[in-house]
Amino acid sequence: MDLEQIDKLEREIRRDGRYPPEAFEFLHHGLELATKRRHGDEPGPRQRHVTGQELCEALRVLAIERWGPLALEVLRRWNIRTTRDFGEMVYLMIRLRMMGKQESDDISDFDNVYDFRQAFGAYQPSLGQHAERD
Repeated sequence: MDLEQIDKLEREIRRDGRYPPEAFEFLHHGLELATKRRHGDEPGPRQRHVTGQELCEALRVLAIERWGPLALEVLRRWNIRTTRDFGEMVYLMIRLRMMGKQESDDISDFDNVYDFRQAFGAYQPSLGQHAERD
């Protein structure tokens, strides 16, 4: 992507307003991981498609690697609460012609891929609580 495309993408992301630019950067890294997991390090410019489910799984792995038990909280702060949100981000990128899709692809491919609380754990920090002493 050249600088002009990046500027256009950021303007459109801010105009859309549902997810911050950082969430799209995370999506991009997840797409790279999903592509590598499916296709390996195959060289060449040929299309390297991944499914919505494969992308969601790669994003789950990446979130846990990056943020561990805080993954759920980071995603929530970015307004990402379900795997459908990943699909909404992908389809925004498709509408902006920043990503392609195959005829068989549908946004419903991102519906209910996994439950966030189960996938990322229900980690909730308990601030201000102290263990009772005998």
